[in-house]
Parts: sequence; structure tokens; C-alpha cells
Amino acid sequence: MQYPEPITKLMESFMKLPGIGPKTAARLAFFVLDMKEDSVLAFAKALVDAKRDLTYCSVCGHITDTDPCYICADPRRDRSVICVVEEPKDVIAMEKMKEYNGLYHVLHGAISPMDGIGPEDISVPDLLKRLRDETVQEVILATNPNIEGEATAMYISRLLKPSGIKVTRIAHGLPVGGDLEYADEVTLSKALEGRREI
Repeated sequence: MQYPEPITKLMESFMKLPGIGPKTAARLAFFVLDMKEDSVLAFAKALVDAKRDLTYCSVCGHITDTDPCYICADPRRDRSVICVVEEPKDVIAMEKMKEYNGLYHVLHGAISPMDGIGPEDISVPDLLKRLRDETVQEVILATNPNIEGEATAMYISRLLKPSGIKVTRIAHGLPVGGDLEYADEVTLSKALEGRREI
């Protein structure tokens, strides 16, 4: 069946989102058509505002609307510990458990030779610059427990070993192949408690 062009364009836009196939895109498009115009305009404004107003923290790489982010700007945070994660959503997952009080460093990806992503394509060089500050005593590697996350953790740990900084890895209380953003607070808390030096 041929849809009118505006609906087709809306469906194509929805299909650019992860996990949205043709059927879901059609369902969402027709849902939007049934919404009141002011609700649609508010939805569109929220999309535009998020894209325009959000940026990455110049210190840690977390998503923020102020620079530096609220975590880096907080003087109560423990500046001797940096937790390295793959994505901003991992910082949010770690913060939900309310047990970690250090700083973060967001890599914005993981090493994946199959996808042509090397250490220079993620923010490993920025991490090394941050570690020149002598106050950092421990780096917690909280990359995802999958092949790419493990490779990234091993690479960073080998880079940092000569520096004398303690390098730990969160324990595998998380399922292999899982993502931090989907783990519950208890699992994350246990994984953080059981971290080990590598």
C-alpha cells in the first residue's frame, strides 16, 4: 500500500531510530497523526532542544547542558578515582545506584577492530591527559562485559600499568554480552564492590 508522502517521510524518520522497523514506524506515525497539534509541536521542540542544548563535558565526556557537567563541577566528588565507561548512558546507570562518589571518563565507544574502531577513535588520549594529574590513584574500568569492552579494558590497563595508578575492573556480576544501561542497581552495586585489579 502506498502512503501519502508526509506519512512515508515520518515513517522513514522513525525507522532511523534503533529497534524501529516498518510496522513500529507505521504505528508511531499514525499515533503522531492522532495527537493534538500542540502536543506534536511540544514533542518536536523537545527533540530540537535536546539536539541544540546538549553537549559533551569538556572534562569527562558525559552528556550535559552545562560545561563542565554537574559531576565534574561537584567539589564533594572523590577526585582520586575515575570510573571509565563506554557511553553517557552508562554514567547514568552507575549514578542510579548512589554508591559511587568518584569521577567518570566516557570513552564514546569501545575498541572494535572488526568495525575499524581503534584506541584513537575513542577518547583514550583524553583519559591519558586527565591522568597526568597526580591526584588520581585508581582507575575503575567499567566497560561492558563483551568482546569489545574486554579488549578496551585490557588495552587501557596495559597502558596504565607503568604509571603506578591502581587499575581495577568491575566484577562480572553483569551478564556477558549485556550492557550497563540495562543492569539493575543491585547488580551494578555488587559488580562495583567486587572489582579487581588487572
